[in-house]
Amino acid sequence: MLEPPYDYWPIVARPPLVYPDGNRMACYLGLNIEHFYLGKPSTCRTPVTVGLPVDPLNYGWRDYGVRAGFWRMLEAMDDFGPAISVLLNSDAAVRYPGIVQAGVDRGWAFLGHGRTNSELWTGFAEEEERKGIAEIVATLTAATGKAPRGWLGPALTETAHSVEILRENGFTYSLDWVADDQPFPMGDEHKRFLSVPYSIEINDIPVFIDQAMTPAQFTQLIVDQFQVLYEESATRPGAVFSVSIHPFLVGQPFRFRHFAEALKEISSVPGVWYANTDQIAEWYLANEYDGALKSIAEFQRS
Repeated sequence: MLEPPYDYWPIVARPPLVYPDGNRMACYLGLNIEHFYLGKPSTCRTPVTVGLPVDPLNYGWRDYGVRAGFWRMLEAMDDFGPAISVLLNSDAAVRYPGIVQAGVDRGWAFLGHGRTNSELWTGFAEEEERKGIAEIVATLTAATGKAPRGWLGPALTETAHSVEILRENGFTYSLDWVADDQPFPMGDEHKRFLSVPYSIEINDIPVFIDQAMTPAQFTQLIVDQFQVLYEESATRPGAVFSVSIHPFLVGQPFRFRHFAEALKEISSVPGVWYANTDQIAEWYLANEYDGALKSIAEFQRS
């Protein structure tokens, strides 16, 4: 029977987790920059045409994000400085160099996000997956000037071998395992690897596609999530707040206005470390990882 690649460690059993400069919470935006294949079903606005050989409606709707939506969002995202993590398909890295350069210029983090979001990261033989991840690393390194350190599988998918293969290829963390408000170890003292929180709830795909919420409701979700974590962090510091966004959704004009309002409300709050996931993972590995392993071992003995 398969087991998750981490141990049970309840948040109430952990020592305080205080970020640099005494900050009690971390915050980042998870920006999905993706490429989709024409003629292959994927995230859709309507299922009516999704099975057709050529589907202009759904393909064009997704393509709007990289052609128009992203550029509308760019100025608003500048309020977060470098605290943006780009979940980047390797196909998108090649096809949209202008978007990549905008992120490089701003010091954003770029994470591996599979080859395309028309292909879930599953069903691979171990060696096939190893080859695929190595190719993604090479492509992203060439496009961004830096090897990726973090990973988010398309639709948060992995295989039973992914964590080990990612670690072998220089990755130090994954966002796929949405099991916690804080970072936590997914390896040991020799095979160092961790999870950094990512939100599947404060995420525009389930909010707008699955639940059909309004832009104003999404804004309220963002603010409510931020405020609760911020309040809790006064006595239990260490939460990581994230918003997961796709330019073909929040980049639409009628959604963007509300999204920009939410960003203004949660930016520049005292006691919050606005950092991308590379920065969060690097700091945790250097300062908290070994102590977390000891805490987990003590909890298991108790």
